[in-house]
Amino acid sequence: MHRPKLLGISGSLRRDSFNTQILESIKQVIADRTDFDVFRLNEVPLYNQDLDVAPAIPGVAALRDAIAEADGVVIATPEFNYGIPGVLKNALDWASRPYGKAALIGKPVLTFSSSPAFTGGVRAQAQLNETLLAIGARLIVRPQTVIAEVHNKLQNGRLADTASLDFLIAGVNDLITESAQPARKAA
Repeated sequence: MHRPKLLGISGSLRRDSFNTQILESIKQVIADRTDFDVFRLNEVPLYNQDLDVAPAIPGVAALRDAIAEADGVVIATPEFNYGIPGVLKNALDWASRPYGKAALIGKPVLTFSSSPAFTGGVRAQAQLNETLLAIGARLIVRPQTVIAEVHNKLQNGRLADTASLDFLIAGVNDLITESAQPARKAA
């Protein structure tokens, strides 16, 4: 039986990022049935089309290769000023290239947001999903996964809120199921 390979991308560069801690929590829960790598965006430079040549810059090559090798992707975003952080948008700009051949095209993707605010980053998640649709990713269709008041739901670097973790893992299970399906081509 194929062991799914999933990639988690954290939209935050912060050392103690809530989103990275949540991705690490997912990794821990599903470790017995998947390979789950968490990718940090620290080495991905600002997008510059002049630099988008072969061979790709090492940080960009690592991102693109990690996406290409994954059966499915989980993207975690905080919300900055009602939207996704620049570092995540930048990474998606790199990951959307080369045009028409990017590894994200047709790739199953689950998104979630977290925020200390009571809204849980819902606006950032909507913006993230819109960007992924423009790229041609296969979004996992389910109720939005937002983790509100995230700072109160983490303990010892892990998501300790059972309801939030269970809902998130249900989404990951949907991602695993979808990632086993053949890739669909855009019409």
